Amino acid sequence: MDTLDRPNARGPRVTAAMVAERAGVSTATVSLVANGKTQGRVSKDNISRVREAISELGYVVDGIGSSLAKGVSSIVILVAPDISNPFFAKVIAGVRESLRADYQLLLSVTDAGEFPQAADVRKLMAFRPAGLLVDAPNSDFLEELSAAGPLVLLDAPGLESYAPTVNLDVAHGARELAAHLADSGHTRAAYIDSVTGTATFELRRNAFLKEAGARGISVPPDCIMSTRIDLGAAAEAFAGAWPRWQRQGVTAVVCGTDTQAYGVLQEARVAGVRMPQDLAVAGFDDLPYSATSNPSLTSVHLPAVPLGRKAGQQLRGLMEGIELEEPHVTLDSSLVVRGSTG
Repeated sequence: MDTLDRPNARGPRVTAAMVAERAGVSTATVSLVANGKTQGRVSKDNISRVREAISELGYVVDGIGSSLAKGVSSIVILVAPDISNPFFAKVIAGVRESLRADYQLLLSVTDAGEFPQAADVRKLMAFRPAGLLVDAPNSDFLEELSAAGPLVLLDAPGLESYAPTVNLDVAHGARELAAHLADSGHTRAAYIDSVTGTATFELRRNAFLKEAGARGISVPPDCIMSTRIDLGAAAEAFAGAWPRWQRQGVTAVVCGTDTQAYGVLQEARVAGVRMPQDLAVAGFDDLPYSATSNPSLTSVHLPAVPLGRKAGQQLRGLMEGIELEEPHVTLDSSLVVRGSTG
């Protein structure tokens, strides 16, 4: 029997039987109407009467109760590091576009700079989710999680053996960025990485450093640091390092995310550094603000909405028993040159 998932403040909890009595139909008919399964089963007149009774009584289907009965819910869990990063707002929008109203999206949120713990995610399995999406995971997390059921990984290079993946070709964009800086005459650079330590950040860092070295740009070990994906944290780290970097001849700073690059832009302006004349700054993600920052930010464009949309499509196929034609998908990245690098 479907029941209300919130108490009625003026009386007992509203049940399907109460709705059925008000509408003059069976509880089975109430269940069909409440769950949108009326086609060919319920007359228009009965649908109208049930909906009117539902509205009058404030009846809501108990999703948890239904999931217990079916053994699985309509919930999809999205696990991601640094969920405060604006990039994930676009990923979430893409996922929602694919799942539509058929599934409810539950986010596993962590503190900034910390990756979700497998034990915490396993607790969410009490909701009996229909599927699981994990963004930018590492192998240790996946080994410990040992998730059963439909699973799709987002931005998970090198982890294709664990589950279907939707990856971003961040290495291509990183190489384009290194070539752009070399062509602009830079010979010494610094790199600000993310502390999350996930595979995608390792890939973008290593691809940039390798291409930079091949093109004559030196990035000394003491010119590489890591911060939380946070404007303030990156600004503080850059402020502390810049006097030394300047003495070493650094003329370009590349950040693992646009959010960190915004912090560098902010602190560089405070220090009176001319950009791009004295310092070029670039990031990854191509967030909306990058086109209007001061100066506008050169960034590796990563298609966040298509990433979420494709991952949602892949997971939906798995949840609905459809064999995936292409279990591993890679989306292109590209360099967007703006004022911060000239």
